[in-house]
Amino acid sequence: MAQRTLARYLLEEQRNKGVITADLRSLVEVVARACQAISIAIGKGGLGEALGEAGSDNIQGEAQKKLDVLSNDILLDANEWGGHLAAMASEEMDLPHLVPHRYPQGEYLLTFDPLDGSSNIDVNVSIGTIFSVLKCPEGADLSTPEAAEAAFLQPGTTQVAAGYTVYGPTTLLVLTVGDGVVSFTLDREQGDFVLTQENMQIPVDTKEFAINMSNQRFWEAPVQRYVAEMQQGKEGPLGKDYNMRWVGSMVADVHRIVTRGGIFMYPLDSKTRAQGGKLRLMYEANPMAFIVEQAGGAATTGYQRILDIPPTKIHQRCAVIMGSKNEVDRITSYHGV
Repeated sequence: MAQRTLARYLLEEQRNKGVITADLRSLVEVVARACQAISIAIGKGGLGEALGEAGSDNIQGEAQKKLDVLSNDILLDANEWGGHLAAMASEEMDLPHLVPHRYPQGEYLLTFDPLDGSSNIDVNVSIGTIFSVLKCPEGADLSTPEAAEAAFLQPGTTQVAAGYTVYGPTTLLVLTVGDGVVSFTLDREQGDFVLTQENMQIPVDTKEFAINMSNQRFWEAPVQRYVAEMQQGKEGPLGKDYNMRWVGSMVADVHRIVTRGGIFMYPLDSKTRAQGGKLRLMYEANPMAFIVEQAGGAATTGYQRILDIPPTKIHQRCAVIMGSKNEVDRITSYHGV
């Protein structure tokens, strides 16, 4: 039986199920090809002279790595000419990027974190790309980048596709088009993403958690309580021993949870309260929440479902608690919700 490549899977979702349009199918294929190019650049490491600092900061004031900038450029260049998009928004850009007038404009919007976990680049730890696709509202003002921002300000429930790529020992693409979650492995010789896992499901219970323990002194009381209970193990109120795992790139930590269960937390704390949280809603929290929910998990801020948050700006931040449903429900209940 022939391998089910990404192209074949998407064609089946369009032709047999009517889940996606032809333009959305083509858009996801273009994003995947861009991710292949990013994977090649990362794989070259120091041989490609792409390691180290770029000497610039992004809109969040974070120092950019050379691969941050390169990955952002790859995604922009790959997607602006295909005719599927009206505009793109990225963690690495202050304002949306409009499709140049010399190219046809499409009906979709693309948001992305071109290289998540870039602090791990120079130590050869798994990093990734996160992306989300929205429909462009009819009649949206795309006359300037400033005006175009309003078109992106849609809650996560309106996403029509979301995915992430993990650049690790193998390059994986995990995707949802609203019909469950599937995983593809990049066949480097063939040059295709090949379907290797269907109907991914996050176990409702877990014995693993991922959180940055160095921020413990800043956490709110509900998070302090939950982590303390996990640390008490079998002798505590949760009645089981937990293991903590923390890679430091959201893609790697969430992928482990999507694969085998767990709970990922970057909660609201006194250090990030003024900015609403640590992670970005539009191109980190929303796409990951869509994937996690499609895999049977849950995703909240502790106070509300992430996908229900009405965004007010493209670089908005929020708290993130996602993963195994029973664990997310427990900590959410500790917040009094």
